[in-house]
Amino acid sequence: MVKTVNEAFRVFLRDYVNLDPDETQQARESRDWLLSQIHLFPDKDANFPRLYSKKDISFGSFARRTKKRPLDDIDMMIALSAEGGVYHEFTDRIEIYVNESAYQLKALCFDNTNTLSSRKVINKFISLLNQVPQYEKADIKRNMEAATLNLRSYPWTFDLVPCFFTTKNQFNRDYYLIPDGQGDWKKTDPRIDRNRVTDINQRHDGNVLNIIRLMKYWNKRPTMPSMSSYLIENMILDFYSTQYTKASGYVDLEVPKVLQYIQTSVFHPVNDPKGIQGNINQLSLEDQDKISKRAYFDYLRSLEARALEEKGNRKLSIAKWSQIFGLNFPTYT
Repeated sequence: MVKTVNEAFRVFLRDYVNLDPDETQQARESRDWLLSQIHLFPDKDANFPRLYSKKDISFGSFARRTKKRPLDDIDMMIALSAEGGVYHEFTDRIEIYVNESAYQLKALCFDNTNTLSSRKVINKFISLLNQVPQYEKADIKRNMEAATLNLRSYPWTFDLVPCFFTTKNQFNRDYYLIPDGQGDWKKTDPRIDRNRVTDINQRHDGNVLNIIRLMKYWNKRPTMPSMSSYLIENMILDFYSTQYTKASGYVDLEVPKVLQYIQTSVFHPVNDPKGIQGNINQLSLEDQDKISKRAYFDYLRSLEARALEEKGNRKLSIAKWSQIFGLNFPTYT
């Protein structure tokens, strides 16, 4: 029930795109409480690996504040001490070799080796999570890289990723090593993603986060194949990293520019800002073509919506925006 385009976007962002502030606060408190329970695991089980808690890190879109509704998952990386272990990087995996004296980690190696099994490490977390009284009725399982904790009392799941923090290499870089889903390990560094979002958003006076979340909503509409959340986020960040004119606080002014950028950039490589994964645009040519056509179609609609508003026809302008963002977009009254 709105009368201006600005009001329509404000209501739409508040009610359908951005996370509810109360739910966000509850989620953070729940996350912090869970982390406090994990930090007790070595006290509860002498065979649980030593923690390296100062390197724990939240990651994913919830931590970067780029998550749109619904709040369905919260990601945390739980750091363990390698106790003098070393790693070796192969072309397709990383192996971690455990010292004989590190008996907690030695027990989680592949049979008859000193090579650490990421699956056994995750399963060790699961065994301790199952002993937390508040989680007795929770669904706890291993899911590729993480121990997934699905609490019936909350709509979100926790993805808990065990990790190790490396020493600096010859290029003065350090990394987090996390499970690769196959029993071994791989590199990541969520600090780079987090800092990049923060830096670009601050450079544009805090106006980029709403655009990212809004376009993630657009991306999930059943009008085309969906890109991964991480892919579209980085495409938008790539765009704003090259813009000298600051993003407007009025999202309707930004949508046409972003749609026009997506129309062409979806065909091009999108490089992992961490310098680890290479090109993260793994969409098929068919999907790229469908996304490009939808972006162009909605780009033309957005220009129409802007022109209608400039002529004073707010009702038709709002109706045109609803063609882009769907039936949840407010109607003029």
